[in-house]
Amino acid sequence: MNPEDVIEKFKATGALLDGHFVLSSGLHSAKYLQCAIALQHPSVASAFGAAIAEQFRDAKVEAVASPAIGGIIIGYAVASHLEVRFIWTERDNGTMTLRRGFTVAPGERILVVEDVITTGGSTREAIEVLQAQGAEVIGAASIIDRSGGKANVGIPRVALATLAVPALDPTSCPACARGEIAIKPGSRTAPKTA
Repeated sequence: MNPEDVIEKFKATGALLDGHFVLSSGLHSAKYLQCAIALQHPSVASAFGAAIAEQFRDAKVEAVASPAIGGIIIGYAVASHLEVRFIWTERDNGTMTLRRGFTVAPGERILVVEDVITTGGSTREAIEVLQAQGAEVIGAASIIDRSGGKANVGIPRVALATLAVPALDPTSCPACARGEIAIKPGSRTAPKTA
């Protein structure tokens, strides 16, 4: 699957949005990739999962982990194609953690999978949690890298498509300067801002 195919699937499912958006990082953007809209279609999730899994076929992955909530569907799809178990990290009082009885074995080879990377913050937090539990995090992957390849998660990572979509601090956002209301279509709640 090439990057153009990935973007076409986002367009075809209505998951590529134009407007004024607040990203989960708190930054603002004129484009928003609503992965949940694309991933609600099992065939799309499976195709993306297969494409990511193929890049790690020989990496001896023992488990896939994703930061909740955005990474859960694609992480599960990748794990399914690699035929390994799947776990996720989630925030508890603002701190990323393993919950729900999930554990990792010392030295367990884990691939961290996310839907979209903008700053890499959630992926880095998931990696830190897993490493603190003794896992060997061997790589990271996402469907979309909207940082233009600039996000650093501390380990090698891949993305099915890389976009250079500006993500701006609200204080330097042209849409905010024009008084346009920013909306938060993602999974974390935040107030609308102008």
